[in-house]
Amino acid sequence: MTGTADVNVDKGSDESATDRSAVPEPEPPTVSPQPRAPGNQDAPEAVPEPRPPHPQPVPPQSADEPPGEHLAVDEPLLAARAHRPSDLIRFLAGVLGIIAVFVLAQIAVSTTSGIETDISANAHKIPGVLSTIMALVSSIAVLAVPLAFAVERLIKRDGLRVADGVLASVLAYGVSLGIDWWVAAGAPPAVRDALTQLPPGGGQTLTDPVHGYLAPVIAYMTAVGMSSRPRWRVALWVVVILSGVTELISGYTTPLSLLLTVLIGWSVAYGTLYAIGSPNIRPTGKHLMTGLRKVGFTPSGAHRAPDAPGETRRYLVAQYEGPLLDVHIIDREQQAAGFFYRAWRRIRLRSVAVRRSPQSLRQALEQEALIAYAAAASGARAPQLVATSELGPDAAILVYENVAGRTLDELADDEITDDVMASLWESVAALHERRIAHRRLTGESLLVVDEKTGCLVNLSGGDIAAGDLTLRIDVAQLLTTFALRIGPERSVDVANRVLGADRVAGSLPLLQPVGLSRSTRIDLQRMSKERKAEARALALEQVAAGERTQQQAEEDIAAAGEDLLSRIRGQILEIAPEAPMAPAKLERLKPKSLIMVIALSFAAYLALTTVQPAQLKLSQLNWGWAAVALAAAATTYGAAAMSLTGFVPERLPFVRTVAAQLAGSFVKLVAPAAIGGIALNTRYLQKAGIRSGQAVASVGASQLAGLGGHLLLLFCFGLITGTQTNGDLGASRAVIIGVLSAAVLALVVAAVAPLRRFVVTRVRSLFFGVVPRMLDLMQTPTKLVTGFGGILLLTLSFTACLYASVRAFGGDMSYSAVAVVFLTANAAGSAIPTPGGIGPVEIALIGALTVGVPASAAAPAVFLYRLLTFWLPVLPGWVAYNVLQRRGAL
Repeated sequence: MTGTADVNVDKGSDESATDRSAVPEPEPPTVSPQPRAPGNQDAPEAVPEPRPPHPQPVPPQSADEPPGEHLAVDEPLLAARAHRPSDLIRFLAGVLGIIAVFVLAQIAVSTTSGIETDISANAHKIPGVLSTIMALVSSIAVLAVPLAFAVERLIKRDGLRVADGVLASVLAYGVSLGIDWWVAAGAPPAVRDALTQLPPGGGQTLTDPVHGYLAPVIAYMTAVGMSSRPRWRVALWVVVILSGVTELISGYTTPLSLLLTVLIGWSVAYGTLYAIGSPNIRPTGKHLMTGLRKVGFTPSGAHRAPDAPGETRRYLVAQYEGPLLDVHIIDREQQAAGFFYRAWRRIRLRSVAVRRSPQSLRQALEQEALIAYAAAASGARAPQLVATSELGPDAAILVYENVAGRTLDELADDEITDDVMASLWESVAALHERRIAHRRLTGESLLVVDEKTGCLVNLSGGDIAAGDLTLRIDVAQLLTTFALRIGPERSVDVANRVLGADRVAGSLPLLQPVGLSRSTRIDLQRMSKERKAEARALALEQVAAGERTQQQAEEDIAAAGEDLLSRIRGQILEIAPEAPMAPAKLERLKPKSLIMVIALSFAAYLALTTVQPAQLKLSQLNWGWAAVALAAAATTYGAAAMSLTGFVPERLPFVRTVAAQLAGSFVKLVAPAAIGGIALNTRYLQKAGIRSGQAVASVGASQLAGLGGHLLLLFCFGLITGTQTNGDLGASRAVIIGVLSAAVLALVVAAVAPLRRFVVTRVRSLFFGVVPRMLDLMQTPTKLVTGFGGILLLTLSFTACLYASVRAFGGDMSYSAVAVVFLTANAAGSAIPTPGGIGPVEIALIGALTVGVPASAAAPAVFLYRLLTFWLPVLPGWVAYNVLQRRGAL
């Protein structure tokens, strides 16, 4: 229905666009230009290629043979197995259930022991003969029922499912053995007591935490698909429950052990099914032909078309009598496709902005049929739905009249006329008059019939009785779709002529990436990157040729970096200056809020597991030196603010700049220190009114000066340490190791071409414009003094904090030696891109300090240093980050 339904999808064949015919008559192959990337206005047309003809009727083999016995269906082979998201969800739910069992066993000790006592006290009331009979019947039936089901499946030639079940049962048995070993060897006593007990009769060997035969049986019955066969499912669950109750009464298990056994079998089965895939039960084209004959059509052949955006399979079907048909198949596998993306969108966005997916196949069929009939009644140009039907228990079909045309994505840019766009806008207006939202107004949903007429297709994701916000999102989406191809000026102009200024202006607050389709967001990002790359290359050439100054080149790059949505907004404001500018609040949960929660949780976990109070040895702590270390750590934020403001010719509020550096302490949790700091400072300067290019240049100048200062101080302190009478051999070794490591790293980068290109590209983008920025700073020497003074003070403050921490635990090491250790070990540890250098920095500092300081003092000194400079500022940094964001400074 998207205009490509006449494509003969052959293995290895190329696909291109052509007009579709409403009558299944033989046609000569036609050609059309290949579609070009959105926004590429000057790309040359590709060489046209021939298209396969429409499906042709196959005549009956004899006069007595009814039409349709020999049907030609051209389609690619369906995958033998499908990875269902529902299996992954069930697997994750089972894993969470297993974790919950262990947590419950550890915290609800009294409850679990009380339940076991009650069961043991009441078990004696059951006659022994009855218990023996139950045990015998359950032990036989729990193996006989799965075996009988396997025989029944093999007789029906469904051995693939049996093989899946056997694999799942073997894996479940292995997991059971692993958990049995862990509970016996290393589990907490509370968990062991809740899952095991001494068997009756005075035995000294604990019972198994997981039943070695029951978990594989449950995994087997789940993997072979007994859930779809009620009688077998009921029979086996009765047997499993009977076996579990028998074991419980006999005293060979506990309630939590039974629950754990069921969860392990269930989880392993669904994990296996998702990993290897379930047998594909999707109907083929042959099934489609049979289903069409049952509802009165006379199909003679079909071609599989590329899938529409609504997760439906499409076929172009020719008939012996009647027009060409466009048939959509909806099946359960396609309904599950993209589940996690839709779930994330539903959580992230407000419910009014996200259509809820149908919960069943019947609901999906009814919803698409309702949208199609409503669209036809509204007067919009859309394909006519002529029939619907179920195609077995797992699929349904919707039969549309075929509409000839090509999609917008298949047209060249010069073929997109104002008349075609106006025709599509008129159809959208007709839908909106009846409160119908399309919700997928991308290029593949816009069918161009001729030079003046367009048709809306792929309405399966639309909404009935849609709200104003949803209708305005439609307008914003279609504006962006057209602007990607022919520019924002024509896109807004045509929309204004059809809808009017008020309705176009109403979409302005919705022109934000989060409200647009995923494919549109990708196209916007690609266009922005291409425009910036082209503008940067051109600017470099012009600067090298002397045609433009560096500042003019930066302005050109900044102008080229303006995204397409901003340009659309500018065009709307020209026709409606009073249009609302504030973006609509579409997001319920922002990614940055989620990142904050994860970062704080991660920080709490690492703080509890990394900074051990026992390692700090607070009883040996010299609180005077600890106070000095705290003051030095606090000084680093003022020094960092000085080092940034000193390389920015514009005036920055010092207190707010200090707060921004404090906010960087929180950002370090989710990004390597250097990367997070660069991004935060660049963002801070942009919000302060400094142009993007100049902000990047200022941060790059600060980083470059910091690198130079780091190397200079390392050389100076190494020289001082080497000339001291009690020269520290460990510090000299640290200098040598640091220099050799840097040399080896530089050689590796230079030798590996992809790595070399990556580093050169990143460094060039980071330091682009640094030289002109430094020339501007030369005119204000006080700025340079502030910048270089901040860099010097920053290094000396960090060194002083580490030095005071060492002295606080009784270590004796010169300041210059500590400085060498800090400059080398901290740089080596930070080279490994972990958030905040967690782990590598501690290891490097402790390893370097232990050369000159006892390990009993080096380890707690490093932990105190990291506590003061990394962990303690996290909470104030989070507060500063949120305050600056609310005030628009970040």
